[in-house]
Amino acid sequence: MDDMQEWESDGSYDVVATEASVDDRAFEAALRPRSLTELVGQERVREQLSLVLEAAVARGRTPDHVLLSGPPGLGKTTIAMIIAHQLSAPLRITSGPAIQHAGDLAAILSGVNEGDVLFIDEIHRMSRPAEELLYMAMEDFRVDVVVGKGPGATAIPLEIPPFTVVGATTRAGLLPSPLRDRFGFTAQLDYYDTPELQRIVERSAGLLDLQVTADGAHEIASRSRGTPRIANRLLRRVRDFAEVRAGGVVDHDAAHEALALYEVDPLGLDRLDRAVLTALCGSFGGGPVGISTLAVAVSEERETVEELAEPFLVRLGFLARTPRGRVATPAAWRHLGMEPPAGHQMTFDEPDPDDTLT
Repeated sequence: MDDMQEWESDGSYDVVATEASVDDRAFEAALRPRSLTELVGQERVREQLSLVLEAAVARGRTPDHVLLSGPPGLGKTTIAMIIAHQLSAPLRITSGPAIQHAGDLAAILSGVNEGDVLFIDEIHRMSRPAEELLYMAMEDFRVDVVVGKGPGATAIPLEIPPFTVVGATTRAGLLPSPLRDRFGFTAQLDYYDTPELQRIVERSAGLLDLQVTADGAHEIASRSRGTPRIANRLLRRVRDFAEVRAGGVVDHDAAHEALALYEVDPLGLDRLDRAVLTALCGSFGGGPVGISTLAVAVSEERETVEELAEPFLVRLGFLARTPRGRVATPAAWRHLGMEPPAGHQMTFDEPDPDDTLT
């Protein structure tokens, strides 16, 4: 059951949580690092951000606005919390979809105090009027609140104390240039490698008082798709398996059996990923096939295949996007234990009207 959201007049929200969601959030909160020194991976971003924050503290001023971009699950929210913690400042959290009117943003900004950190998740999904109001707030620490309508409307300037906006986005290209240019520091988060994820799994296991061996942590890390959020989620499932069937110890065998039970293969492919590859190779001879046709073949929505399965398969080199549609690579055939048919090749002409590359 999903969380129920109670919307507030300032555009933010409180979550009325189910028992399961409380457990999930408590689990995630317990594993979040509280400082940049505790953050595993992202060395380049850590060093750059550390300089920005230390210099701002030394000057006694609020730091520049920060934009964090990258795929889901890499730690954008965690870094926003770390920024607030290292500045010893309150953190206000909202999201782009919650700010659909300029008045929503004005209500949030009117409650900001000096030095506060305002975290806007999925900032690219804000409405255009709200974006334009945010420009002025970020640059001049002022917003014009319009009272009334039509010829009698009056703009009342509202001064805002200096604060820091931390924006997070999974699609930086959708941010308009005027908004993107107002961020003094932009960080692109990268996928984690297996040794980094292994350290994260071992750290999380220690915080949970869970006994995990090095090879058990490596087995979980190697199937986590380069994403800490997935690593912690798999650790939770392996923990369940270990407590019930393996004496509470997460070793290689326990992790291997648990992940096989939950249909996560050695490369991190799940049921949907394998369904896409099986349909592409088995039903369509390796392609090319349009994404909409492929989605129907696996009984999923086009957006689900395009946003959840396809990026990982492309990153592994199992799938290629061509103007005629999606094509399985030789590596995909080999992963499925199949041989590509004679003469199979990826073609890059004759666009398929069923497929639109974005």
